[in-house]
Amino acid sequence: MKKNRLEAFSDGVMAIIITIMVLELKAPEEATFNSLLEVLPGFISYLVSFLYVGIYWNSHHHIFQLAEKVNGKILWANLHFLFWLSLIPFATSWIGENYNLSSPAMLYGIILLMSSLSGNILINAIIKHHDKDFSFKKIFGNRTKEKLSLLLYSLGVVLSYFSSIAGIICYIFVALLWVIPYKKIENSLN
Repeated sequence: MKKNRLEAFSDGVMAIIITIMVLELKAPEEATFNSLLEVLPGFISYLVSFLYVGIYWNSHHHIFQLAEKVNGKILWANLHFLFWLSLIPFATSWIGENYNLSSPAMLYGIILLMSSLSGNILINAIIKHHDKDFSFKKIFGNRTKEKLSLLLYSLGVVLSYFSSIAGIICYIFVALLWVIPYKKIENSLN
C-alpha cells in the first residue's frame, strides 16, 4: 500500500489542529499593552502547543520519508496517534485559562504522554512491516530520547498534582529536547 494518502491526511489533521488552537486565542478587551498580560498565559500555552504539533509534524514527515510502505496496522496506529494530537487544542485552551491549577496541567501532560506513546506504537508498526535490513531499525535503535520523554511526561503529570508550574516545566523541557530532530534521520535522508 502506498503512503501518500496517509501523509496527506495526517498533514491536513495537523494543520486543522493548529488552526483550532489559534482560533481559541482571545484578544484582550482593552487596546493597551498592559491588557496583553491578561492573555499571556493563553498565548504561552498556544506557543508551547504549536511547538509540540510542529515537532510531531516534523517527526511524522521524517518517519514517512523513511517508510517504504504501509499496511492496515500502520493506518490504525497513525489514526491512534492523530486522535491524541487532536486533543491538544482542548487541553491548550484549558491550561491557558487555568495554568495555576492541577487538573488542567495534569490533563495536558496526559495528552502529551499519550501522543508520545501512540507515536512509539506507530514507529513500532512501521518497523514490523519492513524487513530486517530496514534503515529505520538502525536509526531508532535504543530510543533514549523517547524513553526520557516518557519519563519526563510521567513526572510532569505527577508533579502537576502538587504544582502545576513544575509539571509545565517538565513538558517544556521535553519540547526543547525534540526541537532538534534526530541527526541520524537527517543524515540518512541526504
